[in-house]
Amino acid sequence: MKAQSVLGSAAFGVGLGTLLLPAAALADTTVSPATTPVGGTVVLTSTCNPKSGDAIFRVTGPDRDQNVRSTTAAAGGGLSAELFTAGFTLGTYTVTATCGDGTSSGSATFTVTPIGAAPAGAGADADASGLLAAGGTLVGAAATGALALARRRRRGAAARA
Repeated sequence: MKAQSVLGSAAFGVGLGTLLLPAAALADTTVSPATTPVGGTVVLTSTCNPKSGDAIFRVTGPDRDQNVRSTTAAAGGGLSAELFTAGFTLGTYTVTATCGDGTSSGSATFTVTPIGAAPAGAGADADASGLLAAGGTLVGAAATGALALARRRRRGAAARA
């Protein structure tokens, strides 16, 4: 009976964590590196299905509002394009991707710095928020499962006494 209780609580926690996992935690569009000097190159990657057509990456920022079409299939799946930042104004740019079938594939940011400047931080700001949201959700689900398990144990002990 104890094994069923533990398995049931564990399944409940995993199921709850799966249901509550926010869509923001799933990184659909990435920019690598997240910080580049003027004249550097960043790789834009989206999880769009190549069979649905090219992805369109819209780059907006201090002096840009331009579209970049995907040029290659990404190594891990999806589509990618390279963006050369010559002539870009210093600052942070947002990249949003739209798949060939018209669906949105999320967004990411990158920062253009002066030539020779030190990179500003680790450059994982876009991914960190999603990871934190996913981690918090999973911790909450685990705590809920542990609470349910503790309650069942108390009820079982009270019934035996």
